Amino acid sequence: MKHFFRLSLCTLGFLLGSVVGAAEVPATTVQAGAAANSTAAAVATGKVTARTPDLLEHMVDVILDLFNVKSSGNTVSHYVICALFLVIAILLRRFLTTIFFNQLKKLASKTETTLDDKLFPAMESPVATFVMVTGIFAALKVLKLSETADHSIAAGSTVAFSLVIFWGLLRAFDAIIDHSAEIAKVKQMGIAAFMPWIKKSLIVVFVVVGTLITVQSLGYNVSTILQGLGIGGLAFALAAQDTIANLFGSIVVAIDQPFKIGETVKIGAHTGTVEDIGLRSTKIRLIDKSLVVMPNKLVSSEAIVNLSRFTQRRVEQVIGLTYDTPPDQLAVIVEDFRGILLADAEVDPTSVMVFFRDLSASSLDVWVVYASREADPKEGFALKQRMNLAIMRAVAARRLSFAYPTSVMHLDGPVAKALVGGKG
Repeated sequence: MKHFFRLSLCTLGFLLGSVVGAAEVPATTVQAGAAANSTAAAVATGKVTARTPDLLEHMVDVILDLFNVKSSGNTVSHYVICALFLVIAILLRRFLTTIFFNQLKKLASKTETTLDDKLFPAMESPVATFVMVTGIFAALKVLKLSETADHSIAAGSTVAFSLVIFWGLLRAFDAIIDHSAEIAKVKQMGIAAFMPWIKKSLIVVFVVVGTLITVQSLGYNVSTILQGLGIGGLAFALAAQDTIANLFGSIVVAIDQPFKIGETVKIGAHTGTVEDIGLRSTKIRLIDKSLVVMPNKLVSSEAIVNLSRFTQRRVEQVIGLTYDTPPDQLAVIVEDFRGILLADAEVDPTSVMVFFRDLSASSLDVWVVYASREADPKEGFALKQRMNLAIMRAVAARRLSFAYPTSVMHLDGPVAKALVGGKG
């Protein structure tokens, strides 16, 4: 409280001394009470001019005596410099908040990105506070104080500067995360759902790290605290290893974005539509409308096929014709198949391949490959059905037959002769 009185009174004395020193003061009689040990001022019948240093020294000593506070060897120059530091800090803070940051905000509004629109306002208060804290502790360093007071001021400055710096970093990261969340939301990125969790986690990390660094800077040993946190963290990790594994799995899914909500995927043996992506599990609605809840640690380790992200749907099939098909007819039917595929507007013509490929055990195999222009699964199934029906009509029109697995049994010996004889 005494140091506060010193700081306030030195500022008041500086301002009053400046006013009094600029003009002449009328002759008066200044008289203090005996309890304050004051002396009478000069009395004159004319006008006298007071010297500013003497008047300031007298004003400060009298007011300090009224509050029973000793000047401890500080002169008027100490108090003037102290007040000067405060005035400079106030003016610089005013300049930063009213001119400098306003200009930065105007420049930020003209850029394409919105990050600076969030970052500059977020840093305004921490920077202004840093300037004021610097001015206050610089002013206090000017004064001649006791050793205990100097130690307290040094410790207080460490804490104050640490808090302001970590506050500024926290606001900067907060602005960056908000900007990233907006981008993720616009681009429909899966990590957008985890931004609030990431933001809260960073706040906790900053608070813990800032507290430990501040305590360490004050001369305290934080190794015991860190060792306790390490043992507690190990116990927590062992007890919640599955939860942590699922949590990291969800982060991997959010960053890699192999699928989004509403897309059709195949994960392991399960094929269905993604309904929800949570911190612990992913929910998939199968074709039969049953719901599968898969832990994210399994999702992140399985091979994922995203059926909704096909640029084209490729169809590859083998059409087997019977061995009694003449070669000329086989060549004609191959061209018929190719013509059917090229005639459909939904078939990509560059993907069409039709060839007589194999002489299989039970059939003459014609290899048919094509791709649809549409990636939608329903459109792909409809196209495949249309092509299959057209192929069947072409085979029927040529009076050919589809092959199917057949076996020819040759019988010989008495049993065979008996069967043949009985049939006859």
